Parts: sequence; structure tokens; C-alpha cells
Amino acid sequence: MTDLVSPSGIRTGTPAAVYGGPLRGRTAVPGVLRRAAPALLVYAGVRALGIVVLALWGLSDGKDPLTLLSARWDSLWYARIAEHGYGYTLHLSGGRVHSDLAFFPLLPWLERGLSAVSPLSAGEAGLVVSAVASLCAAGALFAIGELCHGRRAGIALAALWAALPVGIVQSMAYSESLFTALAAWSVYCVLTGRWVWAGSLAALAGLTRPVGAAAVAAVWITAAVLLWRREPRADRRRMLLGAALAPLGWLGYVAWVGVRTGSVTGYLDVQGGWGNGFDGGLAFGRFIGGLLDGPGFAGGLALLTGVALVLWLYAAGVRRRQPLPLLVYGGVVLLLALTAKGYFGSKPRLMLPAFPLLLPLAAAVARLRTVRAAATVGTVALASAVYGAFWLHGSGPP
Repeated sequence: MTDLVSPSGIRTGTPAAVYGGPLRGRTAVPGVLRRAAPALLVYAGVRALGIVVLALWGLSDGKDPLTLLSARWDSLWYARIAEHGYGYTLHLSGGRVHSDLAFFPLLPWLERGLSAVSPLSAGEAGLVVSAVASLCAAGALFAIGELCHGRRAGIALAALWAALPVGIVQSMAYSESLFTALAAWSVYCVLTGRWVWAGSLAALAGLTRPVGAAAVAAVWITAAVLLWRREPRADRRRMLLGAALAPLGWLGYVAWVGVRTGSVTGYLDVQGGWGNGFDGGLAFGRFIGGLLDGPGFAGGLALLTGVALVLWLYAAGVRRRQPLPLLVYGGVVLLLALTAKGYFGSKPRLMLPAFPLLLPLAAAVARLRTVRAAATVGTVALASAVYGAFWLHGSGPP
């Protein structure tokens, strides 16, 4: 792709025929970042509300919010890797083996680097990384929303992502914010024809979470469609270079685990030790069926309704001819989340990076009057803050 921008503001080599419809936003990155300021302020306000409610809840419950955010569940595994490297294994009853090789390395690398040059512990460094990364993710969501539906939709998309029921995870020393930032900017670069950047960011996303495969798929499938259609304006050399770069992070870590464990299927074996894997959604279906058939009927119905909602949102994106990279990325994230077995309570967290599902809602909010839009987002944000505090003081995310 060239660096030229057409009179409509869309970079040459990014035909609407591939992306599903006319892209509305301007794509020069410095300009996007300047226009993103309101979205970042709204995003920061929603997340600050969540942390304040969590802290107030902690005062009544006797729990330290800093501990809840940085020193429980997966945060401890990331911090251990940052401090001691890989090699820790926990043997549990029932034959399960929890190895730290299940966790991709980019977040602990950043935690180690930041803690080495500051007085922060690894867990506290993880909070800083997540805070910065979540703002970067919000900026990318604004850019994508603006590109597809205009500036108000970009602001609404960042706000709605912040106000997801499990949005508190974005403020934890977890890898979701870092992954979403890298993956969203990679998708934005695909949308705007910056193929080398798209592949490089997809490679970094692949070093962050297993679902990095979704960012790779967005690069590969979009490039394949453009090549198949022989788009005359496409810079094939840059496109192929971006496609070659995209899987390097994900494949590199999986290959390293294979060498370390002495097995080609080493990473899958590690995930199996945690009780994770992919079975096409059979285990999840049986879990919901068991709830519906017993005293947990209400919970089963809520889960079934939630699954139906996310599928409806994805279908709405298809009907509205959402750009191909967004459909591919969001679809793969959704597929991997719904077809994975393991701890089913983590599925909402696994779907957190699937921001394209929110685009139809963001477009609807953008059409509201400013007062109604603010009231809608504010109500959702308050509900998210209360739920997030309740969640972390209860079962929380594993």
C-alpha cells in the first residue's frame, strides 16, 4: 500500500468492496490521536468510577483493592514469571498440573522491565502496563469507530468497552488490555492499508494471549481476499511482508514451549493440564444444559441469554456489512471463547477483546441526542462499576 490519502480521507489500496462499505473517518494517525482526546477522557472516567466503587466496597468488606487488582488469580502467575522466569509448576489433586508455560510472555516481560527501573513490584508494574495499554486500546477503538461510523460512534465505542460488565479486568494486572490495544491497532492498520504495522502489531498480540490467532487471521484473510481479487492498487510486497510478520509472535512462543517440553503438542498439553482446550463448545453446552435441568435454572438461562446476545451482535455486524477485518477478528475471538472448555465463569473475560461486537451498539448510541447518550453510557457505567466490585469481592476471574 502507498501512503497516499484519497480526497475522502481513505488511504489508497483499501477498497470499500473488500471492507464492506464506505469508511468514513480520516486515517492520519497523529490526527486520529488528537481527535481521540474526548474518547480517552470518557474512557478514563468510566474506569475511574469502577475503581472508586471497588475501593468503597473494599472498605466495607475489609479487602484491599490493590490486592484484588494486582495480586490474585492470574496476576500472581504473571508476577512470578516476571520475577523468576518460567519453570514453576503446581501439581493439584485429580492429576491436574498447572504450569506457568500456559501464560504468554509479553506482559511479564514488560512487568520485569518496568519493575527493574522503578520501585514498583511486578504486580504493581502490571497495573501500570494495563492502565497505559487500556488507554491505547481506547484510542484504537475510537479510531475504528470513527473510521466506520463517525466521531461520535468512536467515542461511544471506547465508552461502551470501558463499561462492559467485566470491564474491571481492564484495570487489573491481566493481559486483556495489552492484548486488545495491540490487536485493535493491528486491525486499524489493516483497515487503513498499513500492512507492515498491521503484521508487526499482530505479532506482538500473538506474544500476549493465545487468542492472538484472531489478529493474525484478520491480517491473513483480508490480505488473501485482496490478492484473490487482484486489487490493482494493492502494494503486494508490503502486504505479503505484513502477512509474514503477523504469526511470528504466536508461533514463536508455541514453538518455544514445544522445544521446552520436548513435544510438538507441548502448548496444547500445558493447556490440558489446566483443564483447558477446545471441543467445539460441547462442554460449555453440557454445562448450560446441566444448569437448566437443575436448581441453577436461572443461571443457565442467563448464560444462554448472554450467548444469544453476543451471537446477535455478531450477526448485526454481518448484516450491516461491517468491514471484513473486524468480522474476522471478532468472529475468531468469539469462536475461541465459546468453543473452549475449562472454567466457564471466565468466558465473559475471554470475550472482552471482541470489541467489534459493540460497534452496532456504539452506532446506535451515536445517533442519540447528547444528553440521552451521556445518560445511557453513565447508567451502564455505574452498573458495570457495581458489578465489577461485586465480582472481584466474590468469585472473580481465574
